[in-house]
Amino acid sequence: MEQGDLSDAGLAEKRAEQAAVREHPERRGQGLVIVNTGNGKGKTTAALGVLLRAWGRNMHVVMFQFIKAATANWGETRAATRLGIEMIPMGAGFTWVSKDITKDRQLAIDGWARAKERILSGVDDIVVLDELTYLMSFGWLETGEVIETLRARPTGQHVIITGRDASAELIEFADLVTEMREIKHPYNLGIKAQPGVEF
Repeated sequence: MEQGDLSDAGLAEKRAEQAAVREHPERRGQGLVIVNTGNGKGKTTAALGVLLRAWGRNMHVVMFQFIKAATANWGETRAATRLGIEMIPMGAGFTWVSKDITKDRQLAIDGWARAKERILSGVDDIVVLDELTYLMSFGWLETGEVIETLRARPTGQHVIITGRDASAELIEFADLVTEMREIKHPYNLGIKAQPGVEF
């Protein structure tokens, strides 16, 4: 059935799919691996939307931020604190303009070890690994290790990975991949990042 197919045949097929899920509830509880990648804005923002939706359903959620520093005080960090959502910044800021790349690399490796342990603990229903793709594209973390961890995670746990340049291997493994593509950006017109929209 095509998405949005409202014909009698399309609706009948959709009802049959829903009935199959009801008969096999284990399919409903299968955790997804979601990747938000591409050069456009919105990768982290989309993950935050899922995090908020899940939190509203009393699911246990956490976001690990691999690039953002704890001192940055982003809008999403302030909101998470007010709502009681766990958000863990583990980076030193924008790594691509780093003054100490060795330190940034170690922070990233330590951050991954912490996130990996948390994933495998099964405490969370949804884990967001914000900007994790950079660790792989910089060569600091093997994609194979990430996939191995995702394969070993508890059944029913969803993991969302964000960042540019997701590898073909990660894309192939994921259940849902969205590519944000920049068509137009205010930065190119000399407009600075806007509070509440970008940070």
